[in-house]
Amino acid sequence: MSTFEYQSGFGNEFATEAVAGALPEGRNSPQCAAHGLYAEQLSGTAFTAPRHANRRSWLYRIRPAAMHEPFAMLRGRNFHNRFDEVPATPNQLRWDPWPLPGTPSDFVDGLVTIAGNGGPAAQTGIGIHVYAANRSMHGRYFCDADGELLIVPQLGRLRVATEFGVLEIEPQEVVVIPRGVRFRVDLPDGEARGYVAENFGAMLRLPDLGPIGSNGLANARDFLTPVAAYEDVDGDFELLTKFQGHLWSAKIDHSPLDVVAWHGNCAPYKYDLRRFNTIGSISYDHPDPSIFLVLHSPSDTPGTSNMDFVIFPPRWLVAEDTFRPPWFHRNVASEFMGLVHGAYDAKAGGFVPGGASLHNSMSGHGPDAASFDKASAADTAKPDHIVDTMAFMFETRAVLRPTQQALESPQLQRDYHQCWQGLKKNFRLPRNQPQDTPR
Repeated sequence: MSTFEYQSGFGNEFATEAVAGALPEGRNSPQCAAHGLYAEQLSGTAFTAPRHANRRSWLYRIRPAAMHEPFAMLRGRNFHNRFDEVPATPNQLRWDPWPLPGTPSDFVDGLVTIAGNGGPAAQTGIGIHVYAANRSMHGRYFCDADGELLIVPQLGRLRVATEFGVLEIEPQEVVVIPRGVRFRVDLPDGEARGYVAENFGAMLRLPDLGPIGSNGLANARDFLTPVAAYEDVDGDFELLTKFQGHLWSAKIDHSPLDVVAWHGNCAPYKYDLRRFNTIGSISYDHPDPSIFLVLHSPSDTPGTSNMDFVIFPPRWLVAEDTFRPPWFHRNVASEFMGLVHGAYDAKAGGFVPGGASLHNSMSGHGPDAASFDKASAADTAKPDHIVDTMAFMFETRAVLRPTQQALESPQLQRDYHQCWQGLKKNFRLPRNQPQDTPR
């Protein structure tokens, strides 16, 4: 159980103060800061975005965010947005888990970019990264000016101290940090590994439910936002910022996590994936994976997301007279999958927690030979309870372009295609069908 307090709900207007009277009240302007604090607004959307989509928060802080030394670019990093280094491949790709570092590495040091599309300049697309770390961020703070971060832990808990307060997450929970928010990651368990989606497009939101109705999938009340907590600390610190695909470093003589109070609806939040209300078929057929959608970043095309975050949690499979696992398919979108916990029901081996797969647009994929044979022989008159698992997918409308470091890594499974080679040719003509008919 977390020792930190949270506010519940998604996209609500929150108000929280760590010192009584720090928030303006009544007719006082948001710029009327008490206790000698500075008022500062963080805008996550355009000023003129429609009210239902507008995201902004007022921060009441000890020092403005402008107070730091000039930034200098850091070169030679594994965390970047260079998605044009090598040609995109139509091949199915899969990776083993990234190893934990052999030298001291914090969350930012441990970030490795796997693939992506678009970029911060166009404000569309996503970057996909993994992290492996074995030390907390000591004297360092980070913010991503390029995109919103969706962090999916796979191994080890994270204590994410942000300008808005503290979020503690563990595997099977996720945290979303808005673009531009400064934070520090501590490792309560001493080491950690996981996945990160960097969303360059519209901010993540809950999907509409359509014919599902008013309840189901992820419930708004289960999303938790931190209450105000601040650091009033002076010292020699480093502020890291990702800007236009590059990491930059600046000196700062105080903790930037000095927000004493805040109100608004642009703030970090966490969600426990185990609270997801799974929807499924109770008659026949395996439904589209869109029924597992947790959050999405909409695009300028209705019904087509810039990015989808989909999970495959424990659930019952009860569809009769059908093939229960995901069917073989080719998709106009591109799919990056990861495994947080347990096993994935459409893979018999090779896809393990911490690993990943990438199936690009129109690349054929589906159950491997062993999973197909098992499912084909299953008695669908009996339900199948899938337990002890948590897989996820980052899906995007554009081709995902793997980075050179991902394609050259020892983690890449160069024999991945072999998992489908055992599928047998079972086709037989009926006995009364002429054998010499052209087919």
